[in-house]
Amino acid sequence: MWKQPLQVVKANVSSNPRTWIIIGLSVAGIVIVAETQRRRRRSRAQIILREPFLEPRFDLLPFPQPPPPAAAQPLASLTFAISDIFDVKGYVTGFGNPDWAGTHEAATKTALVVTALLKNGATCVGKTVMDELNFGITGENVHYGTPVNPQLQSHIPGGSSSGSAVAVATGLVDFALGIDTTGCVRIPASFCGIIGFRPSHGAVSMIGVLPNSQSLETVGIFTRDLSILHHVGHVLLQLKLVETKRARRLIFADDLFQLSKVPTEKTVQVVTKAINHLSGYQPPKHMNFSQYIASKVPGLKGFREESIKHQNEIFTLKALSSVMLLLQRCEFKTNHEEWVKSAKPRLGPDASDRVRAAIDSTHENVKTLYKVRTEMRAALQSLLKDDGILVIPTVADPPLKLNTKKGQSSEFNDRTLALSSIASMSGCCQVTIPVGKHKESPISISFIAFHGVDKFLLDTVLDMNSSIQEKVSIASHSTPLPDTNDNLDASELLKEKGNAAFKGRQWNKAVKYYTEAIKLNMMSATYYCNRAAAYLELGCFQQAEEDCSKAISLDKKNVKAYMRRGTARESLLCYKDAAQDFKHALVLEPQNKVANLAEKRLRKLMS
Repeated sequence: MWKQPLQVVKANVSSNPRTWIIIGLSVAGIVIVAETQRRRRRSRAQIILREPFLEPRFDLLPFPQPPPPAAAQPLASLTFAISDIFDVKGYVTGFGNPDWAGTHEAATKTALVVTALLKNGATCVGKTVMDELNFGITGENVHYGTPVNPQLQSHIPGGSSSGSAVAVATGLVDFALGIDTTGCVRIPASFCGIIGFRPSHGAVSMIGVLPNSQSLETVGIFTRDLSILHHVGHVLLQLKLVETKRARRLIFADDLFQLSKVPTEKTVQVVTKAINHLSGYQPPKHMNFSQYIASKVPGLKGFREESIKHQNEIFTLKALSSVMLLLQRCEFKTNHEEWVKSAKPRLGPDASDRVRAAIDSTHENVKTLYKVRTEMRAALQSLLKDDGILVIPTVADPPLKLNTKKGQSSEFNDRTLALSSIASMSGCCQVTIPVGKHKESPISISFIAFHGVDKFLLDTVLDMNSSIQEKVSIASHSTPLPDTNDNLDASELLKEKGNAAFKGRQWNKAVKYYTEAIKLNMMSATYYCNRAAAYLELGCFQQAEEDCSKAISLDKKNVKAYMRRGTARESLLCYKDAAQDFKHALVLEPQNKVANLAEKRLRKLMS
């Protein structure tokens, strides 16, 4: 049938070589189109993800309402979801991994925390996706898909309790439970623009919850409504309805807000203005929290890395987060090494790296790790007592884009975990609340109170929230006033006064003079660069970075500006950008030894 047409084709092809070229190009085109479509399908599969719930779905109905004169159930008519780490009788607890689910039997009892919610009238409507084995802070899961962050659909929702956060953020449930180990409730709450609560360590029962690291983890709560958080918190923590009132003492960790790219007008100033008109609040205090921890937690000294002249106390929190991760690895290994080695589970790249690091870890310095934890709790007790609340940014950066490569996420992890390690390592309670947006990304602020004063924290945040949200609305509609430009001679005089103050180590005074000079002449790179030097000495690294960027925009060959911006960025744990600045300085000054050493050091840190 096909013989004669094929002979004709062969004859034409052999007689006309151009035909071969056309055929070749056609085949190549088909292959390219097919491969492009395949990659697009794969890309869509990675980015257009899934709803937060796992199959099979189920409803756990609440216990019957007791007859009068019993009080009404406080959680009646509320629905909730739970991460796939809580036991539910008759269902396998999957731990975010199909191989775990395939090698374990169905639970014979329901987790106590779930039962407590059912007894108080709430309905559980299913389990949600989570990071594998409760390892990770991105919320991505290669097996079950990554729940879509409703705030930024092409970005991570945060984890490990990603599904529970998304279920609340999209309005599918009234509240949800997750487990917070290294920030696994607070981080997704921030990225999804909702409220997250990490209770005091040990305050909520963990019976019927799969362990990752018992010294760090606690049940956490997501919700959109602080009054619901108040009710759920009272149920789970078994709190008294009435407590002796005491004045609240807010302490702002100014150095930690330096880590955040969000202007303080949208965070610190919002809270400060909100409490100005509220009764029962002492005047707010400001402190360098990292410096305080460096002096109060001597066990961290052995975990700090060598750095540069301007190494600041922020690196103390990086050391704290390193201890947190080491402790997590040791305890995970104790809990699950046997299963990992026998089951050889299929794991996503990120989870695989974390599990391998845990299994390869040693217990040589485990006593030192627990010592740091004990010192950290004592330091927070001394600072906060029973009336203090530490105010910090919940996260330092906006959520990463989905499928970000490992090398590009190391800075993000360092900066995020530096903040989350405070409550994880001290066992303190922490509430994170949304405070609007910055450049389309949700922003949040966190309040930390000492271990055991959860009711005091919940009551305080509920008391402040309406005023805070009012100030958020005002801040989002305000515009900064423009600076003025005036006499150049006067600006030079002010610069010289600033230089004299700098030499006299009067950093604040130097900043004041340089600022006045800039108001008169906004086109001088030197003024910005000099003020950046003063900001570095004060530990105001975000302002130093901004000033250096302005100086560079005015003078592309300003070596000092690149050097100082590199120093500021390294102090903010932005290693990649810092390395680029020192490289640029070396292009302009190849013999600059400080830049050369800094670039090598940063390359080592990034590797």
